[in-house]
Amino acid sequence: MTNTYPNLVAPDAEFRRVIEAAVSQRERIGQVAKAAAEGMRNLFLIGCGGSYNDFSAAIYRCDMSAQVPSFCLNSEEFNRRRPALLGAGSVVLVASHNGTTQETIEAARWSRAAGARVIGFTKDTTTKLAAECDDVFTYNSDRTILAPKQVLIGMMVLGLLKESGSKLDFAAFDEAFAAVPKAFELAIEEAEESLHKIAVAFAAEPFTYVLSSGPNQGAGYGFAMCYLMEMQWKHASWFNANEFLHGAFEVVQPDTALLLFKGEDETRPVIDRVEAFLSKNTQRSLVIDSKDYSLPGVPTSLRGDISPLLLSTLSKRLAEHYQAVTGHLLTDRRYMFKTTY
Repeated sequence: MTNTYPNLVAPDAEFRRVIEAAVSQRERIGQVAKAAAEGMRNLFLIGCGGSYNDFSAAIYRCDMSAQVPSFCLNSEEFNRRRPALLGAGSVVLVASHNGTTQETIEAARWSRAAGARVIGFTKDTTTKLAAECDDVFTYNSDRTILAPKQVLIGMMVLGLLKESGSKLDFAAFDEAFAAVPKAFELAIEEAEESLHKIAVAFAAEPFTYVLSSGPNQGAGYGFAMCYLMEMQWKHASWFNANEFLHGAFEVVQPDTALLLFKGEDETRPVIDRVEAFLSKNTQRSLVIDSKDYSLPGVPTSLRGDISPLLLSTLSKRLAEHYQAVTGHLLTDRRYMFKTTY
């Protein structure tokens, strides 16, 4: 790619090492999962914002394979609802990068008080969230966040599924996660030109719709809310791709900007259907398709499980290309971390 934007930040030099460090925690994850799964009656996945999105692939796999009821909720929804099923025998996974999200800290605190086992995912062991958890897994990076956190969550959920009787090829999953550091590093290189073209094409758009489905919903929602709205101050709206066809698609005009995140799971035909509609009704539809990336070492049968993590990683790199085009720093905030809300 010819870089005409000198302020485009280079990919994180520590990217691969940070993810490798996450993968290396597999043995301890297995030990914790075995202990937590003993007597497990249900599983809750809890977070806010980006950390809520980080559970997208995991809850999808739970829906398809778990032998116990599994739920994924926003932290404050969880706190306000106080699910009747939560108690002894519950396993609660909580995530917060900085570990300062008050709603998630409260979720961890009252879950433990109710008798649940709480497992946390945060950047390091010194965070406030870490202090409220029975077990904590960390990735120690402030730049490479999505891939290691989602790898840790994915390995933990697979460990819980294994220990609670789900029938899956767990050796193949181990192989897939082991391949992620190198495969994702290569994918970022493979994606640079196409991501830059998307940023150039859409950076000036007054409003962008983002669509995704299945385990990739988190990647799409996260890009719209966290990157476009929070970090670029751009109007955007995310939709489940099938829901978009049940009313929202009436807004589509020839100049309507839409970005699709397309994975390789069972819901790929949902994106195919939306893509076919958009190809006839707008000239401003672009797609990030995980099939375009080689992912060496990831078993073909599990690309659908790994592609949501890839799409999330590519969404972060796409945001860095937006930053280069718009000149608006991803770290700029009006309200977050600055005001009371």
